[in-house]
Amino acid sequence: MAVLVRGEKVVLRDLTESDIRKIYYHYYEAEDQEFQRWDGPYEPLEELSYEQFAGKYQGALALAGTDEPRNRLIIEIDGELKGTVGRYWVSEATNWFEIGIVIFDSRYWSGGYGTEAFKMWMAYLFNSLDTVHLGIGTWSGNVRMMGLAAKCGMVEEARVRKARIVRGEHYDAIKMGILREEWESAGR
Repeated sequence: MAVLVRGEKVVLRDLTESDIRKIYYHYYEAEDQEFQRWDGPYEPLEELSYEQFAGKYQGALALAGTDEPRNRLIIEIDGELKGTVGRYWVSEATNWFEIGIVIFDSRYWSGGYGTEAFKMWMAYLFNSLDTVHLGIGTWSGNVRMMGLAAKCGMVEEARVRKARIVRGEHYDAIKMGILREEWESAGR
């Protein structure tokens, strides 16, 4: 079954083959690369051919149209791919994963698009998975991501001081999260 979640400003939907080319464009060819200054900038972007890049999306592509919970969805705004939401394992043995969001087009930052998409992603995950916790990992210089997480009910759970180096400066590594019971008690 296809995943399609409609909000007031955004749509979350399954990944398609043609989306991979658009995502590649945003990472390697677009003029607007501002998102890369904030989305894990302490890990340099690996130079990949399109074929190598597309290979990393085959698992997510294979889930589209199935009944399996997704690990990535596309964010559409006004019918166009503008970003993604995703999840990745920290420890599969303990069912611990972190989630994230990226909106490639910086013209759509600070307009409520990310907040709506992230809340929809969190709701999808709590409804689709038997997990008790959703969390993020970021760095203390990314105040927008920390603000987004807080708006979605997450609280700071850990801070490792000066563990990230971004553009020659030391920043704290930040972990924020929310428990299922906190999500449900907030009426989400």
